[in-house]
Order: sequence, then C-alpha cells, then structure tokens
Amino acid sequence: MQMARGAVIDLQSVTKKKVAHSRSWALLDSNGEAQTLDADKYAIMHRVRIHARDLRILDPLLSYPSTILGRDQAIVLNLEHIKAIITAEEVLLRNPSDEHVIPIMEELCRRLPKGSANQRTDLLGDGQEQLNESHDVDAGDEDESPFEFRALEVALEAICSFLDARTTELETDAYPALDELTSKISSRNLDRVRKLKSGMTRLTARVQKVRDELEQLLDDDDDMADLYLSRKLAGASSPVGGSVAPNWAPASPTIGSRIGRASRASAATTHGNENDVEELEMLLEAYFMQVDGTLNKLTTLREYIDDTEDYINIQLDNHRNQLIQLELLLSSATVAVSIYSLVAGIFGMNIPYPWNTGHGYLFKWVVVLTGLFCIGIFSVIMAYARYKGLIGT
Repeated sequence: MQMARGAVIDLQSVTKKKVAHSRSWALLDSNGEAQTLDADKYAIMHRVRIHARDLRILDPLLSYPSTILGRDQAIVLNLEHIKAIITAEEVLLRNPSDEHVIPIMEELCRRLPKGSANQRTDLLGDGQEQLNESHDVDAGDEDESPFEFRALEVALEAICSFLDARTTELETDAYPALDELTSKISSRNLDRVRKLKSGMTRLTARVQKVRDELEQLLDDDDDMADLYLSRKLAGASSPVGGSVAPNWAPASPTIGSRIGRASRASAATTHGNENDVEELEMLLEAYFMQVDGTLNKLTTLREYIDDTEDYINIQLDNHRNQLIQLELLLSSATVAVSIYSLVAGIFGMNIPYPWNTGHGYLFKWVVVLTGLFCIGIFSVIMAYARYKGLIGT
C-alpha cells in the first residue's frame, strides 16, 4: 500500500514538473532584452492572438512535425527543439532552459536589436574604418529587415546548423565503421553498422520534414505573404493601405549583401504590391538549399551503406559458393570410397566359394584395380562438374 502511494506521489511530482516546464517561456523584445515568462496557454493565446490548435503544435509533450505557420499577428514556429511564436515586436521561445535553446536565445539577443551592428562598429578604432566599411554596409542591410524576419532567420540558421552538425557527426562515425565492416565481417561490426543505419534513418526523416516545410512555403506565395507581420501591421494602421511600404531586405549572412541590395531594388520598384514576397523567398531559398545539401549528404551516406551491404552480400555469396563446392568435392569422394567399400565388403563375406582357395595372388590385383577404378570415377565426376561450371577451374 505504501509502495502504491509512493508511486502515485512520484507520478504527480513528475506531472507537475512537466506542467511547470511547459509553462516556461522566454520573452525577447525588439531591443534584444530577454525575460522569463511563466504563463499558461490561455495567457499566451490572448497575448499573441492565436488559436489553441496552433499553440498545441508547440506542446513539448506532443509530437508534431516541423511546421511554420503564418497567422494574422504571429508566426508559429516548430522546428525540432525550436518552438517559438514570433510577432512583429517580440519573440516567445519555449523551454528556455534547454541546452539547445540557450544558444538560440543568445543569438536572438545579439541580432534582434536594429542598432546592434552599428553600435559594435562605432566602438572600433579609426584604423579599422576602411577595413569595416563593407561590413557597415552589410549591417545597414541587416538593420532594414523587419523584426520577424530577423527572428525567423536566427531560428532557420540554428536548425540548419544543428541538423548539419548531427549529419557531420554521423558521417564521422559511419564511414570508418563501414570500412571496418568490409575488411572484417563480425557480429560486433554488424551491430554497430545497424545502429548507425537506424540513426541515419531517423535523422533523414527529421531533415526531410524541415525541407518539405520550407519547400511548401516556397511553393505558396500566399503562405509567404502571411509571414509579413510588419507589412500587415503597417497596412492595418495606415489610413491608405499600400501607400507606404517599408523597404525590407533579408538579413541572411548566407545570401550576402549583393542579394540584399538586389532585393531592396526589386522592393523599391514593386513596393506597392502587398503580395510581393521576393525578399522572404530569397531568405527561405538560402536555408532550403542548406537543408537540401544536408539531405544530399545523408542520401550519399545511405547509398554508401547500400553499396557496403551489397559488397558484404557478394562476399557471403562467394563464401557460400565455396562451401557448396567443398560439399560437392566431399560428396564425390564419398561416392568413390563407397565403391571401394562395396568391393571390400563383397570379398570380405565369410561364404565358402571354390575360387577362394588357391587364388591369394589375386588380392593385390583386386586392391589396385578397385583403387584405380574409384579414382577414375572421382575424376569423371570432377570433370563433369567443372564442365558444367559447378566448380572453379
């Protein structure tokens, strides 16, 4: 009875810990200031104006695939361990105490403030001005991107780097293990490769989900338009919709400053079109290519594993063929020896025959001729098997 009560108490304590853990959020504003927010789901729903089904996607106790959803006033982001809600002015990040989430919080605090890059360059000496001139231009490009895009880029960069790091670790462990397996087939090496292949299958599924989500966004302009929170907010507050549009550019180090300037030029020519999603499309394409490259690495690794399995199967088939040839050789020898045993058995019968007496000189001839006959039978069988290709030459 006491054990049952203890189990119930432990279960209740674990449940309370999970509930408390699910209530913990990190709030980061546009100035890069972070604070811990302890709120239930109803408070979060009221704060960011999303439905319960959208918030349920971010529940750590439930398993949902990677998702990027655009809502009226928020972006719901579920990418592996990154579970966040992005608005036009703040970011809500779930499970801030997680070891994988802490670096993301630090990067958000560094890159969310608009003037952070310029402040850093102002602290440098006068001797570094010419060297950092191009960097200042890039920092200016980054400052012009909307808040939600800077936060989205940090999340995409983090998940792409995370998946690429896991892939690199898997490659580092897999290729030596496969080479060792080809040199020596053993139960230990087979079990090691089996575990690596299982891990590769799981990682491939995770990378594929992120890739499919980015591809789905890139294929639908309406979904990408829903991610322009600042544009929708400016359109709602402006008396004349679409008369003033901010000049936005993607803040991606992967894309580069030239693409940023090109996107701003394109935005300047089409800033009146609310359905223009070229800037976000270029941002997503950069990380889509990165995830696609990670998926190609895993595909190459899978092909290498398949080639190793084929090579091992060929080796096993070769050994099996050698065993069959040995079995054929032994079976042929058994047939020849059985003939010799038949003759020995006939002459060894204890039955009186008239030719048994006085013919002892024939014994050696019987032995020699029977042996030669058995050798001839064995040679004929081997020649026939070699002729049919049953054994090697």
